[in-house]
Order: sequence, then structure tokens, then C-alpha cells
Amino acid sequence: MSQVIAQRYELDREIGRGGMGAVYLGRDLVLGRAVALKQVGLLPGANQADLERVEREARVSAMLHHEHVVSVFDLVNDGDQHWLVMEYVESHTLAELVRDRGPLSPDDVAALVSQAAVALGAAHRAGIVHRDVKPSNMLVTDDGRLKLSDFGIARTSADPTLTQTGLVTGSPGYLAPEVAAGGAATSASDVWSLGATVFHAVAGHPPYDTRENLMGALYRIVHEEPPRTDAAGWLDEMLRNTMHRDPEARWSADQVAAFLRNGPQHDDATAVMAPAAVPANPSPPAQPPLASETTQVVPEPGRRRVPVGVLAALGAALAVLLLIVWLVNLGPDDQQPTAGGDDQSSQPPSEEPDPEPSQEPDTEEPAPTEDEMEEFVESYLDAAADDPATSWPRLTPSFQQQSGGFGSYSGFWGPVESAKAKDISADPDALTVSYEVDYKFEDDRGKPDPESVTLELVVEDGELLINGER
Repeated sequence: MSQVIAQRYELDREIGRGGMGAVYLGRDLVLGRAVALKQVGLLPGANQADLERVEREARVSAMLHHEHVVSVFDLVNDGDQHWLVMEYVESHTLAELVRDRGPLSPDDVAALVSQAAVALGAAHRAGIVHRDVKPSNMLVTDDGRLKLSDFGIARTSADPTLTQTGLVTGSPGYLAPEVAAGGAATSASDVWSLGATVFHAVAGHPPYDTRENLMGALYRIVHEEPPRTDAAGWLDEMLRNTMHRDPEARWSADQVAAFLRNGPQHDDATAVMAPAAVPANPSPPAQPPLASETTQVVPEPGRRRVPVGVLAALGAALAVLLLIVWLVNLGPDDQQPTAGGDDQSSQPPSEEPDPEPSQEPDTEEPAPTEDEMEEFVESYLDAAADDPATSWPRLTPSFQQQSGGFGSYSGFWGPVESAKAKDISADPDALTVSYEVDYKFEDDRGKPDPESVTLELVVEDGELLINGER
């Protein structure tokens, strides 16, 4: 008799296995459709608070509806087991395609990876960082469509208690230098990993060989200039602007998507691609979720800022912890398919949907009144304490990244029972609002002293958004 999960999802067979658990083909008995079920595991030492964080991340990822993203349908418990229910995509991973057919041409790689770049751009604008971009998390269908899977939903690395230990998540061969050094994952680290994926696809192997000497590879990632390959052809420019050791110098995912879509005839595109054109990865200093910041402490809304450190040297303690996580939490890159399918054509389509890079508004928005700004602060604090997922969109993309990504943000707000502002002072001309906030936490940590906060606001499409804090 087949196993039924949560009295709704019938398991069929295992179709993949990754660092966070097995993936099964199943059937939704209520809606009568095929689904992929991922048995969610937690990192060693995780507790109920970590599981609640997983649930919050699952809710946020479920908000990301995109044609090039594997949809998340449900997160269910069955006894002591936790299952993520996702869209089933009959496909092969990009890693499997390269393994079975060898290196792909630059044009074929661009046609596929541009779809992943479009998906990442949408995710980053929504404040979501993937944390584990790699070929085995890109599902390719027989008709050449690509869907990005595994948005780090089951990972608890954004938890400050974990990042302080130096734990790193992600696949070593695709880690950005700041993440390999123990820093946090941001959209910038996603972009590095996207470039590393392109390197793998055109060269036929990852940019770094981590199979025999993991620590040596991590050292090279952190301290040496990234490798290059002659096989990249016209994609070399993209590799140099994604696999760049300085996160601030990398292109954004939207810029990558535009470059790949334009193809080799991009004479007029390079000026648009310059990192200064679009905030090259609105990212916090070291938290590009391929993971979350560890050696760096990022500012959190409602908290006093802490200066960000530089890349930490790989010490002995970090080396041991990294190795433990690699053995416990990661698997070989080509052993993490999310769905199975038949062999597919080697010639993917070359046309991709246009990315939609963000642009600054051309006209000035009317200034809000003092009352509107005060009401915004009170409403924002109520929403953040009630459910961080609902208050997160009230931050601009750049401030979302400055706040450490949603994992760090929800890690702070999750335990907050209430946050009440007093002595609010709004300045409509400067678009700043200052106040003192009283926090009440759900646990027994006690009531902290009120904190003084000044928020920098912007008006976009008639709505107030938080663009900074001091």
C-alpha cells in the first residue's frame, strides 16, 4: 500500500536526493495532479524555532509566482516529518545535460541560463535570495524551458545563531568568495553562482574542483582570481562581470538576463550593462543568500547598526565546520534533481522573455503628510510583529538587501510579539520619520529598553517605502 502524506499526497517513487532530503514524485489526491514532495531535513542542532523559520521562508517563496521558478504549493507535517510540496516538472537538470552531452555552446547556454537570470531578477526584486544557484537546481524540459528550483527554503543558515558559528550553505564549487569566507548570501552571491553555472555549462566542469581538496578549493575561491575558460566565447564578458571578487562590481541578475538575451551582437548593450547602470546587486555586505551573513553582521530594521567586517580568513575552526556541513548537508552537484523526465534535445530555443529591469521613476511623487508618515510607521510595526512576510514588501529592494535578506529580517521579527512606536516625529520635506520603539518578545528574554529609530522613506507609485535607517 502506498504512503499518503498528510492524508492528501500519495507518494509514488523517489526521483531525486539532495543535501536537504529525498524528493519523491507524488499525487495530490484532492486536486488530482502530479506533485514533487521534498522531505525537509534540518541542520544539526536545529530546533522548533528553526522549523518556524523554514515555514516563514516557504510562505515567502510561495509568493514568487514566475514562469521560470518551480512553484511551491504547500508545507505539511506528517508525524515527525516535514514535507515541501512543489510543482512537478518533467525534466533533466542542466548538470545532467552537461554530464551526458558534454560542454554546451555559448548560444545554447545563453538561451537556457537567461531564463534563470530572469527568474533571479524577479526573486531579488521581491527580496528573495536563492542561496544555492547551480546547474543541478536548473530544470530543463524537452522543449527548452528552464525552471529554477530550491530557493533555499529548507535552509536555516540565515539564523543568526547558525551564522555566528561560521556554518556555510550552498554547493562549494559555485560559492561566491564572500560566502566561502563565511559571509552571508545576498543577490550578489547569487549572481556569482549564476556565472559559475555558465562556466560549468560551457567548459563541461565546475570552475572549482572540490571533490578531493575541499578546503584548498575554498581557499582559492576566497584568495585567488577566478578561473577563466576559452570555451566561453562571447559569454566571457558576462563571466568577468559575474565571477568578480568584489560583490559591488558584479552585474545584477537583470543585467545578466539582458546581456544573454541580446546575444553576441551587443555592441550598444555594454554601456547599459555597466555595473553603475543598475545597482549591481543590491546586497548587504556579506549576506548574499546562497547562504546568510556569518562573519558580517548586517543591519536589521528596528535594530542598531553594526559595522560590517571584511572577508574573514579561513581559520581552523571554520575549516572544520565547513567540512562538517559539506559532509552532512551537501551532496554531489549532479545528484540533486528535483524532477525526472526523458532525454531532451540539445538545441534549446533562443528566444527569451524580456527582462524587466527596474527603473527610477521619471516624475516626482507628491510628498506625504505628517499624519500619513506617522500612520505608515505604526502600520509597518504592527505588520512586522504580526507576520514579517507582510511587512517585507514595504522595504525598497536595496534596503531589503541592506537588512540582510528576508532570512535575517524574519529572524529578528519572528520572535517579536509587538512593537509600538512613541514620540513619532515626521519630516515630509526630508522624507524621514523618527520615533522610539518598544519591543515585546514572545520568549523570556525580557523587555529591552526603547530604541531610537530614524527611517528614510521614499514614495514609489504613491506608496511609502523604507529606503534606509539611521
